[in-house]
Amino acid sequence: MPFIIMNELPPEANPLNQQTLYQTLTRAASTDPQQIQTGTQQLQNWETISGYYSSLQAIFIDASLPLEVRYLSAIQLKNGIDKYWRKTAANAISKDEKTVIRSCCVQSGIDEANHRLALQNALVVAKITRFEFPHDWPDAISSVVAHLRAASPNTIRSPRTLLILLYIVKELATGRLQRTRASLQSAAPEAFDVLSRLYVDRACKWMTLFKTGGDDEGGALDAIEQSLLALRVIRRLTIAGYKNPNRDKQLGGFWRTLNNQFGEILSIVQHHPQLLNGEVLRLLEKHLVQVSKLHLDMVRIHPAAFALLPDSTSLARAYWGLLVDFGVTFGSQSTITTTRIGTDGDSDSEEMPCMEKLSLKGLLLLRGCAKMIYNRAQTFNYQHQEDKEEKKQSVELMKSQLFTEDHCREIMETLVTRFFVFRPRDLREWEAEPEEWERREEGEGDLWEFSIRSCAEKLFLDLVINNKDLLIQPLLNVFYTVATPQNTDVLLKDSIYAAIGLAAPVLEGQLDFDAFLNSTLVPEVQLQQPGYNILRRRIAIILGQWLTCKEGLNRSVVYEIFQHLLNKDEEKFNDQVVRVTAGRQLKNIVDPFEFTPEPFMPYAPTLLGRLMALIEEVELNDTKMALLNTISVIVVKMQNHITPFTDQIISLLPPLWSQAGDEHLMKQSILNLLTALITSMESESIRYHTAILPLIQSSIEPELESPTRPYLLEDALELWAAILIQAPEASAELINLIHYLFPIFDTADTLRKGLSITESYILLAPQAMLEISDQFLASFASLLGSNLRREATGTINHLAQRLIQAAESLGGPPAVENITNVLCNTGYLEKLMDGLRNAYNAHQTTGPNRVHSGIDGIVETDYFSVLARIALAGGSQVFISAMTNIAHTRKEQFEDTMHWLLPEWFSHLENIGDPSSKKLMCLALTVLLSTPMKWILSHLQDLMTLWTDTIAELVVSKEDGGDGKDSMVYWNPESLKREGEALEDERRRNVLFSDPIHRIDVKDCVRQCLEAVIGACGGQAAFQRDWLVNVDEDVVKNFSSLRIS
Repeated sequence: MPFIIMNELPPEANPLNQQTLYQTLTRAASTDPQQIQTGTQQLQNWETISGYYSSLQAIFIDASLPLEVRYLSAIQLKNGIDKYWRKTAANAISKDEKTVIRSCCVQSGIDEANHRLALQNALVVAKITRFEFPHDWPDAISSVVAHLRAASPNTIRSPRTLLILLYIVKELATGRLQRTRASLQSAAPEAFDVLSRLYVDRACKWMTLFKTGGDDEGGALDAIEQSLLALRVIRRLTIAGYKNPNRDKQLGGFWRTLNNQFGEILSIVQHHPQLLNGEVLRLLEKHLVQVSKLHLDMVRIHPAAFALLPDSTSLARAYWGLLVDFGVTFGSQSTITTTRIGTDGDSDSEEMPCMEKLSLKGLLLLRGCAKMIYNRAQTFNYQHQEDKEEKKQSVELMKSQLFTEDHCREIMETLVTRFFVFRPRDLREWEAEPEEWERREEGEGDLWEFSIRSCAEKLFLDLVINNKDLLIQPLLNVFYTVATPQNTDVLLKDSIYAAIGLAAPVLEGQLDFDAFLNSTLVPEVQLQQPGYNILRRRIAIILGQWLTCKEGLNRSVVYEIFQHLLNKDEEKFNDQVVRVTAGRQLKNIVDPFEFTPEPFMPYAPTLLGRLMALIEEVELNDTKMALLNTISVIVVKMQNHITPFTDQIISLLPPLWSQAGDEHLMKQSILNLLTALITSMESESIRYHTAILPLIQSSIEPELESPTRPYLLEDALELWAAILIQAPEASAELINLIHYLFPIFDTADTLRKGLSITESYILLAPQAMLEISDQFLASFASLLGSNLRREATGTINHLAQRLIQAAESLGGPPAVENITNVLCNTGYLEKLMDGLRNAYNAHQTTGPNRVHSGIDGIVETDYFSVLARIALAGGSQVFISAMTNIAHTRKEQFEDTMHWLLPEWFSHLENIGDPSSKKLMCLALTVLLSTPMKWILSHLQDLMTLWTDTIAELVVSKEDGGDGKDSMVYWNPESLKREGEALEDERRRNVLFSDPIHRIDVKDCVRQCLEAVIGACGGQAAFQRDWLVNVDEDVVKNFSSLRIS
């Protein structure tokens, strides 16, 4: 009968049982793609079915089944535990099924013969322990420890139990909750006792065989593997399972034993490797690395404990001894002429040799010890008096026994002369892969932890910065001996110059760098001798380091040096590494604050031309981006002096954009460079809009669904904003981009920038923005209904005011009436009125049942400011019309709306601290008085109080030493112009000058409106009889003292 592939079915159509599960796993583990797809889908359908995971475990435990099926069942079980073991997970595994799985998982792993399956089972046990220990599985660790204690050393049970314990400890050690850490710490002593005894037992066995000889090679290998596995568990348990490891006597004794054994193994590996076969040597080297990791973890995580554990300072000095021995063979000891690719020196192997790993750990450990002294606040974490005392003791131990004056000098000298020197492998890689080598050497972040030389530089800096008086003079003595053009030891010079560059902030006042530049560096950069490309690279770096902290250097000489280093015509000495390094470091030359464009101008054509040629030459995107960054800094620092070179720079970018493809970092660099160019060129940048705007569009267009859009969006918005700020006019292409703003409003991360760009458009192209204001205001209205931050709400209301001002400027009251109708029709004004009504209702409640307003005071001010703009720009009739429309929408009369709106408005005025906002509302309410209607005249007392407060705040009388004028009116606008301002700054200033707040004298406005309303009421007597009589005498008296009329 032919085999039929069963299509995946829902659980109810294909019920779960042991046989169907086995068949499905067999299909999913096959090599047939269709069977894999069918089986995998069916397994996913069963994920939420009760009994699925215990059935998976049953198949995994059955040693008679095929290995591939068992392995897949273990993977499915492990993934299911991640997803469904938590009690709060949807479709969580039932308590009974958890009990079944938990009861079998440890024993099945202990008896598992296959290492891959044992590893997966250990991961399963570890994940369950993370969820269950200690509440639902209190004996998780103790039961495994009991199995370990009972396991015979000659059976597979011992290493399998160690493997389970290893992953349990690893899993719990990653826990961040204090409860998880405390649980592990409570179980640590028992586990450590068994582990330490097991380790010592196995280690003694194979150490005895090495010392006395024997033919039980298989037994020795098993013992070494088990001791290594035990050591891996001990390392993690010691760090994560003890809060204060130095206070545990058993741990302290083991620490001493382990360190003694570390020395013995190191001696064997260093001096008698020929006595060991390859596998044994590899395992012993792994022992050494594990112990060094324990030492390093201890100094980083428990620094005080490291210092106070037995013989730790002796251990640190032993590491230094190892470093000194390793330093003898580390650097290239050959003359530069005899070092050739493939000869002389270290291995080409990708794997770092054991001695190099240990030396690197030693450097990191010494740096950790140094941080105890020099960075105490970042190193120590103590809570109790005993912790403080231990910290004090550890610092004193490090000072008195490790970092003594003589030892500090020795460390500095060895670091500079041994570990700053290039290795033969470095020189070979320089020639073979120059770009890769240069990029690796310029690596940032934590990469220094994986490089001997970089780590040595960090330790050197720690010592020099914190021991200036002790180390500066010895360093300078060596420097003066070496730093002469006659000295041709390039490698030694490079290492000394590296030290001088690193220590620039410390040596700035001790070394006459200007003299060194002219007497030594200028001649050396011109020498054409073998190996001087190394020195040329170093000269570029040291100049970049010193010019950032040393003022007054001869910059013309420096520019000439970089011009020379970027010259490809001397490719034998200015090889690609030299030129790329110079290109990177040029950024540090032009970036300091004291840089001025004029002295740089004569060198700019050559330097920029060579930089751009180098960008086209190199292949790595990282290198191209670094060089583009240098050009960006030059563009920013040169400001409008960059204009003669912009055509050349712009022509370089389209090919780079195309070559970048989906490489977003390169495109980000291009966008940043274009932003710098636009800003520096100011209005002259308009000629590049045709080339740049399509890049912006492709970066922000949501329909494209480009994988680079999320990464480019922020930089594209910055470029877009820069173009608008500097644009003298709005081109059709620029206007066409406007509709791309609406999707940007939908994302919280880009909303702020989108609103800023919208304001720039209102200032640049007010007519175009008014024509589509309905779209913007509808979008803004929907945003006001969401949970916006206060700042965003304020910006949106500010933009609404900008549109009202633009309408007033372009078309007067009729245009303001149109934009007001748009505000009503889009629901924007209704949202404002709803917020204000809620605030009014809340303010009517008091006591324990008081209702809190849905908007805070600042937002309420923004809402009233929009209403004030409508009244002030359109007049009282436009305001009344708008309020009538809103009242109709709210199913109430206009007078009813005014009945709550005006009391809330006047009440809120008392809480406004911004003089501009207060004056705006004062002017608007004064304009409303000119109607004159009962709904506003009934608030005459509120108005007179507002006039008195506002005028007293803004106008200083001549009697009080003022000029009697409104202080917010710009009587001489020309005095506010600033030199070098952007075109948008000028547009903002024009809007500001035309704003009634800064154009209308509040006293004149009040006088004119008051005279008009008195006349409309029938004269002074009628006004006094009908309205003024209702105002408090003190209010009238205070207002009269202002002498308005």
